[in-house]
Amino acid sequence: MAEKKKILYVVEAMGGGVFTYIVELANALSDKYEVYIAYATRKQTPQNYKEYFKDSVHLIEVKNFTRSVKSTQDLKAFFEIKKIARKIKPDIIHLHSSKAGALGRWAFNGRKIPLFYTPHGYSFLMKSVNKKKRFIFKMIERFCALRDCVTISCSRGEHKETKKMTSKAIYIDNGINTKSLQKMLVKVAREENKKFTVFTLGRICYQKNPKLFNEVAKKLPDVRFVWIGDGELREELTADNIEITGWVNRRKALSYAVSADAFVLTSLWEGLPMSLLEAMYMEKLCVVSNVIGNRDVIKNEKNGFVCNSADEFAEKIKYIESNDCSVMVENAKKDVMERYNTAVMAEKYDKIYRLRLERS
Repeated sequence: MAEKKKILYVVEAMGGGVFTYIVELANALSDKYEVYIAYATRKQTPQNYKEYFKDSVHLIEVKNFTRSVKSTQDLKAFFEIKKIARKIKPDIIHLHSSKAGALGRWAFNGRKIPLFYTPHGYSFLMKSVNKKKRFIFKMIERFCALRDCVTISCSRGEHKETKKMTSKAIYIDNGINTKSLQKMLVKVAREENKKFTVFTLGRICYQKNPKLFNEVAKKLPDVRFVWIGDGELREELTADNIEITGWVNRRKALSYAVSADAFVLTSLWEGLPMSLLEAMYMEKLCVVSNVIGNRDVIKNEKNGFVCNSADEFAEKIKYIESNDCSVMVENAKKDVMERYNTAVMAEKYDKIYRLRLERS
C-alpha cells in the first residue's frame, strides 16, 4: 500500500465551533491521510478534548499560542510551528483562524508544501473591537494574502470577503456529523415544556449579542428562553423568562435543545455556526440575525427566518408558536443532509488536497 500523505492542521483557536469543525474534519480524513494537529486550547475547549479524536489523529500542543497579539510570544509561536513542521515533514499544511493564518503564512512559503488557510470568521468583521483595530486586522489579512496560499472559506459570505483580497480563494461549507449526532439524539431524554421554548447555544459574549437576546425575551414574557452556555456577559441576560444553563456536557445540552420548540441566534457576526446546523438537523425552526454566516444558510421564509431587529425576532417567534412551519423545517433539514454535513465537507477537502498534491 502507498504511504499515506501527511496533513498538518495548525489551529490556534481550538474551541467552540472551530473545535467541532476540526474534530469532524480530522476524523473524517484520518483513514486517507496521516493527520497531525498543532493546537492551543481555550476556556470553552472540553476538558476531555483528546477523547473526541480518533486514536490515529496526532495532537501536538503549541505552548506559545495566545489569542491576543503579544509580539514576543507570537514570535516564539512562529518558530514553534516551524519546528513542528520540520519534524513531521507534512505534505499539506492547513492553517485555521486568524492568528494561525497570519503566523503560518509567513512561517511557510507555500511553494514546496501546499498551504491552505481557513479564517473561521475574519477578525476585521468583529464588532467587538474598535474601527482602528479592525482596520489593522484587515491590513494584516491583505498583506498575508500576498503569500502563496489558498484561502478556503467556510461560507459564501466569508468567500466574498476573501475575493476582495486574493484570487486564490475557494469555499467549502461547514458541516456537521449527522450520523454521530443522530446516535446521540436517540439516547437523549426529551422534556415536555409547559411554555413555548426557544434556545440558543454558545458563550455569552459580545459576538453572540446577549443584549439583543434579552430585548427579544422581554418582548415575549410568555415564552421561555434558554441560553445553553455561560460567559462574561451573563449579567446582560436580565429578563425573568431567560434560563442560563451554564456549561453542561454534550448530552445535557442536546436534551435542552431537542426539548425546545425553536432556535434563536442573535449574533453580530459569524463564520458558519455549527449550533445553527445542528438545530436545523434537529428540526427546530431557526430565527437568526442578518449577518454573514447566518444568512448564507438561512433563506428567509424558505428554511427559517432572518431578522434585523428585536421586533422582527419577536414577531417571527410568535408566528412560529401559532402556525404550521413544517415545510420550512423540512427544507432546513434537507439542506443539512445534502450540503452541510461532514461527509460532503470531507469529500470536498480531499478532492482539493489531492488536486493540489498532483500539481506539486
